[in-house]
Amino acid sequence: MPEQLSASPECAACAARDGLIAEQAGMIEELRAANARLAERVAALERAVGRNSGNSSMPPSTDDLPGRSKPARRRAKGSGRSRGKQPGAPGSTLAWVRDPDERVAHRPQGTCGCGADLAGGAEVGIERSHQVHDLPEIRIRVRQHDLYRVRCGCGREHVADRPAQVPVASCSYGPTIRSLVVYLLIYQHVPVARCVELIADLTGGTAPSTGFCHGLLARCATAVRQTVTTIKSLITVAHVVGFDETTLRAGPAGQKRHVLSAVTDQYSLFHLGGRDLASFRTFGILPSCTGIAVHDRYQNYFHPDWKHLAGHQICASHLLRDFTDAAECYPDQDWPEQAQRALRGLIHAGNQARDAGHTAIASAVRNPLIDSFRHAVRVGLSKVRPNPGPRSRTAQPPGRALLEFCRDHEPDVLRFTTDTRIWPTNNISERGLRPTKTQQKISGRLTSEDITQDRLDIRSYIDTIRKHGVDVLAGIQAALTGNPWRPPQPAPA
Repeated sequence: MPEQLSASPECAACAARDGLIAEQAGMIEELRAANARLAERVAALERAVGRNSGNSSMPPSTDDLPGRSKPARRRAKGSGRSRGKQPGAPGSTLAWVRDPDERVAHRPQGTCGCGADLAGGAEVGIERSHQVHDLPEIRIRVRQHDLYRVRCGCGREHVADRPAQVPVASCSYGPTIRSLVVYLLIYQHVPVARCVELIADLTGGTAPSTGFCHGLLARCATAVRQTVTTIKSLITVAHVVGFDETTLRAGPAGQKRHVLSAVTDQYSLFHLGGRDLASFRTFGILPSCTGIAVHDRYQNYFHPDWKHLAGHQICASHLLRDFTDAAECYPDQDWPEQAQRALRGLIHAGNQARDAGHTAIASAVRNPLIDSFRHAVRVGLSKVRPNPGPRSRTAQPPGRALLEFCRDHEPDVLRFTTDTRIWPTNNISERGLRPTKTQQKISGRLTSEDITQDRLDIRSYIDTIRKHGVDVLAGIQAALTGNPWRPPQPAPA
């Protein structure tokens, strides 16, 4: 091995060489550090761009944005069933009406082969009938309410009272048109101007003004307020409640608000606020809720102020997407897919147990899947090591927080396996919030926070009556005529 070159004190060239080498070594170290930082930055940017509805909580509508990668298509297992309607499934064909509203007779026309006119032929009977279901022609019907004055024999005069459902104005729109306006604006998300045009087209040119349509929202929200309060009380005592939140452009330009939701199988409630604890308290469900809260891993759902909660169930759909993200970050590791297989198996077993009327998944089915899930989490924790430093200021590797959560909150992840009344996913809450995103795409920004809350109160009322099998238009009309639908009192447990 050649001896290391050393500089002689008298050799200026050697000293210059050593100085240059030292300088280059320093530059190399700086370049290595800069390259490592750039590599981390590129990896972070690639991960951010790679976020989609399949590996995060982003909505599917963002998958088509420029630069976004669509989620990989998961190969679905064949069910063995053919496409289309399945044997035994209820059909949707038009039913034959025994007593139709109108009968139209069609008799043969022309002449017979013998030359006789068929109009004079003897009637044998109806060969066959065809029923056509259609809407009648829509036209405005004006009903005038005359309030008579009468004079008693004693000389006093009396005037009939105006019916409560008749407005004070001499000319007004009736409850059917008013309920149709609210139905179109809230339930079908039709913009106000197009709502006016639609009613004018249907009625031959008669339609309310846009200001009248806007004013109906506040009127309807006031009419259903007591029902919404009842819904809120019933949700707080439900056994299982799904919680979720989504952003909404409401209020002044540049301001972002959140719609908070609390949903059960029978009730829905929505509130405009923020994603902070103060908004959660103002919403008023979590402080009083006594059931199981189904939600994602957002920290505010675990606040100690919610002391009446019976427990938590983390949405398994969110966990599956998070494990998909981990699988993309660590493609050479098996634990993310193992955790997903175990979770999907438990969800499927839970659905089967519920359909069969069981209160829990059988331990012979449940325990092997739970063991597989635990093993995947343990392996992941050993592979994805934490970065040293304070947690509040130190970024952790992708998937580390997920694995620690599944380890520390295992009862909240797997609670549905021992009680089939608990949903494994929070899809019902996500479906309840989806109309607000539809409204945002149509309206862009809802400028008034008060009117937005009115919209959410009406939506709470509509969603709840739909879950109880009540006709939406009839429920809105009942509210606008002073007799809003009210949920029945639940049977005692």
